[in-house]
Amino acid sequence: MKRTRFAPSPTGLLHLGNVYSALACEHWAKEHDAQILLRVEDIDFTRCKPKHTKQLLDDLAWLGISFDDMSFQQQRLALYEQVLQQLIDMDVLYPCFCTRKEVDAALLAQKEKGNVQQRGLDPYLGTCKQLDKQQQQQRMQKQAYAWRLDCEAVSQQIGRQCAWYDMQNHEHCFDVLEDIGDVIIGRKDIRFSYHLCVVVDDAKQGITHVIRGEDLRSSTPVHRVLQCLLNYKSPQYLHHKLITNQQGKRLAKSKASPALKSLRDSGATAKQVRKSLGF
Repeated sequence: MKRTRFAPSPTGLLHLGNVYSALACEHWAKEHDAQILLRVEDIDFTRCKPKHTKQLLDDLAWLGISFDDMSFQQQRLALYEQVLQQLIDMDVLYPCFCTRKEVDAALLAQKEKGNVQQRGLDPYLGTCKQLDKQQQQQRMQKQAYAWRLDCEAVSQQIGRQCAWYDMQNHEHCFDVLEDIGDVIIGRKDIRFSYHLCVVVDDAKQGITHVIRGEDLRSSTPVHRVLQCLLNYKSPQYLHHKLITNQQGKRLAKSKASPALKSLRDSGATAKQVRKSLGF
């Protein structure tokens, strides 16, 4: 059975970009006689609010989208912890004690020297990778730390060349060392990164096809690498266009983009919203 998911994060009100993604998932599911799951990605307890969860559920019901199942990431913390520990035991993660300010300062210093090579999603220079096990253990007892993916160790386990597949079964190849970087898998603040949680969820929930925005295309190689390390079957991916404002900027909650609730309050109908987005 084919299965996709719409996975909003309740850090704010749904905007039209979120709505487009939800309707794209619904449209694909209907066309392919597939199931569609609603996954509320509420792992970030510092930003996710119950009132936003309530509103997004109400908005989706108002739009008329019917889901075959619904889940919440907060219900799977023990599972994420188990998988994070599995990766630590595989020696493909290392603790990083650097603050964002320290990372940015190190990058700036290297840029000024003209010899920095940025690669992948996170151009981290590997400062903490040089620590030996004893130094790591000593600092872990006193300092907050994140867990970063060690791309060199990863490439030794799965090889440097990897690929993900789109819904036309086209292969998209990438280089583990050059295209990913030592991204954060376990966060200092909320423990688990988006990358870890989404990969675990897709595997455990039997997601066969992932439909999400073009802005997440750069994350797909990271997810594919984690799938390889964890021996998970990979879904096929579709990265849809992004809805933009009049200035051509993509909509985002962090930029206070117009919310669906505002359109509802102004008298718009679900049919009008669907039509405006091409559904």
